[in-house]
Amino acid sequence: MKTSDIHECINILREVVIKFTTPIVTEYAKNDKNPFHILISTVLSLRTKDQTTAQASKRLFNVANTPKKMVLLSESEIEKLIYPVGFYRIKAKNIKNICQTLIDVYDEKVPDEIDNLLKLKGVGRKTANLVVTLGYNKPGICVDTHVHRITNRWGYVNTKNPEATEFALREKLPNEYWLEINDLLVSYGQNLCMPVSPKCSECRIYSLCKRVGVTKSR
Repeated sequence: MKTSDIHECINILREVVIKFTTPIVTEYAKNDKNPFHILISTVLSLRTKDQTTAQASKRLFNVANTPKKMVLLSESEIEKLIYPVGFYRIKAKNIKNICQTLIDVYDEKVPDEIDNLLKLKGVGRKTANLVVTLGYNKPGICVDTHVHRITNRWGYVNTKNPEATEFALREKLPNEYWLEINDLLVSYGQNLCMPVSPKCSECRIYSLCKRVGVTKSR
């Protein structure tokens, strides 16, 4: 994909993904702009299906919706509330740790800077960028496996991992697309541009895509 093609590509994606389900954390943020809720629901969403994340977030926040209320729960209580999210025991431990740090260091306020968010237990760059963009509407590029895979498949970037992709996109992707690139490509990656055997015959971006690494498609 040529650098100049990105504008056409984004416009196509905007039209196509309307018919797909919005990623759960984004959908959650539309109705709840609370950065703490976005942070915790994003932590829960890692390696977990969207519907499971939504249900677990609702159960947890019905019991404890602030850092102070959360630290009053035991790890086992949090585990029961968030089960069956992936790695629920580790996440329960991390959530307790995150909430205690928010109380001790940040006066209960979720940081709005990526570097400070990365200091929280279990928070990686994907989560930090989501909190900054969805919770504070500040510039950031959230790169998960879909964004990494698809932008490399296009030939728009040439990187080895999601973190490298984030920094490559920060250099190359026009700022106007930073906040939406994750939502667009998560939806597209779940429904058309899958890891194995993507639906290239249905893809309106086909003519722009270099199809790097694609050996089989539909």
